[in-house]
Amino acid sequence: MKDFIILIREDLKRQSTLSESEFQSEIQEYTDWVDEMSKTGNYVSGEPLEPEGKYILKDTVQSDGPFIESKEAIGGFIIIKAENINTATLLAKACPVFKYGGHIELRPIMKY
Repeated sequence: MKDFIILIREDLKRQSTLSESEFQSEIQEYTDWVDEMSKTGNYVSGEPLEPEGKYILKDTVQSDGPFIESKEAIGGFIIIKAENINTATLLAKACPVFKYGGHIELRPIMKY
């Protein structure tokens, strides 16, 4: 089994427009997705990310949030175990983010 990181890219401003019940409903969808991966032994860890952050360049720090000139940012990450990238892709495709216009970046984690 190999480790992969799922970077969940979504419109963070969209989240601020949700009612509390809508937000909790979406959180439950993510929880259910993670629970399914836990049952199969594929889930390792993951966390949502706060919407604030810094974009750091070599000589400057830009405080325009976690993204510069983009409405989409990484809203969270999940680390999973899978036999290969094709299996990891199938697990990632079940993420609720696609229902809300978001995207995923899936990357193998390098071991050295």
